[in-house]
Amino acid sequence: MFMYRKLISALVCLIAGMFSFEVPAAEKPNVILIMCDDLGWGDTGFNGNQIIKTPHLDEMARAGVNLKRFYAGAPVCSPTRGSCLTGRNPFRYGIVNANAGHMKERELTLAETLKSSGYRTGHFGKWHLGTLTKTVRDSNRGGPKNSKHFSPPWRNGFEVCFSTEAKVPTWDPMLKPTGKAPSRGWAAIEEGSPTKPYGSFYWNEAGEIVKDNLRGDDSRIIMDRALPFIEQSVKQKEPLFCVIWFHTPHLPVVAGPRHREMYSKFDLYHSNYYGCITAMDEQVGRLRAHLKQLKADKNTMLWFCSDNGPEGNASAPGSAGPFRGRKRDLLEGGIRVPALLEWPAKIRPGTETSFPMVTSDYLPTILAAVGLSAPTDRPVDGINLWPVFENKLKYRRQPIGFQYQKNAAWMTDRYKLLRTKKKSGVQLYDLLNDPGETNDLSQAHLAMVAQFKTELERWMKSCEQSNQGQDYKK
Repeated sequence: MFMYRKLISALVCLIAGMFSFEVPAAEKPNVILIMCDDLGWGDTGFNGNQIIKTPHLDEMARAGVNLKRFYAGAPVCSPTRGSCLTGRNPFRYGIVNANAGHMKERELTLAETLKSSGYRTGHFGKWHLGTLTKTVRDSNRGGPKNSKHFSPPWRNGFEVCFSTEAKVPTWDPMLKPTGKAPSRGWAAIEEGSPTKPYGSFYWNEAGEIVKDNLRGDDSRIIMDRALPFIEQSVKQKEPLFCVIWFHTPHLPVVAGPRHREMYSKFDLYHSNYYGCITAMDEQVGRLRAHLKQLKADKNTMLWFCSDNGPEGNASAPGSAGPFRGRKRDLLEGGIRVPALLEWPAKIRPGTETSFPMVTSDYLPTILAAVGLSAPTDRPVDGINLWPVFENKLKYRRQPIGFQYQKNAAWMTDRYKLLRTKKKSGVQLYDLLNDPGETNDLSQAHLAMVAQFKTELERWMKSCEQSNQGQDYKK
């Protein structure tokens, strides 16, 4: 089955190549996707946070474009991650929640397509699109009992991996204190203190547990693996596709002593949260500096975003900025996330855009940049964003659909229809004039509501047909 899948991928890429102009290998841009876990729209300096220190991300924003209206594909992590790699809404292939479903064998990932086009591919950090082992108990689902969900990154187009199935602590990721460890996090474990295994492992592309260099800041541990992959690719003059999916600042949040001390006036939960974000920011700076040292920065497309809004309620440290809602909400605070793009060869520095974008747009946008077409044998929900960056496209013509549990949303350039399981049924918001979603306009625009409901239901039916396997040719 594994070889069959690779054959299908190769054929799809061959067909796509027949209808596109592929960029010569020497000119192909490197592509790096950075993603944080549960980072709120308002948790960075470039979006106005006055507490959390993110100088390297702020510099990246000044050097590239701030994507002010960028959406995660879902209000929780696994579905969003799948949308990044497929260009498709996660309801098309059954990854509808965290720890649910897996990347199906016949889905075509961005890594598989780019690999077929001569790219080296690497995944570093959180995977959360299937289990990574059939043999031992690991993380939330890994092991013999959930072997049907075995779908690791190395079976989805990634050649080099340093990956976890799901969450880990943001400091000393393989460990937790003895006794009952608080779910929010704890003070960094001191040397010699009693510990026990957290219950997750890092795995490499051979399906082996990684056992070295696993103490300290988790973002640094991840970057320690990503940078050699990048350096080797550059020295070998091979274009690279590198996915760096940090665990920060997903619970349990733990900051090292130096970073926690930066926020010593706050309680443990807040200082850990703020500190681990600053630690992650330093690793983004380390990556950008390394690309410059390798003289690879100008031809590297460097993306940054979060997978959904912040965890918890209003008293939690994460900030959704001016938006209502948080993680698990289809309100703006649950799906609008901080996002940046830096590419010195193509992107004018110090710019910003409020064009609505979503993680499903990664695949068609990146493929267009390297001279390839998106798949035409199945529905793709994302669009190519390059006309936006070239000032040739001002309005999004294809609405963005969202689903989560029994809630759904249909969003155009200006309006968002929100369908909920509550008695209120549907709400309509003018996101240009009311981004905080405080004024429901559904009764004032009944015809628009009816049209959007019809479009949403048609799209949801299409997603269900996809999930039933109708997109995969026999």
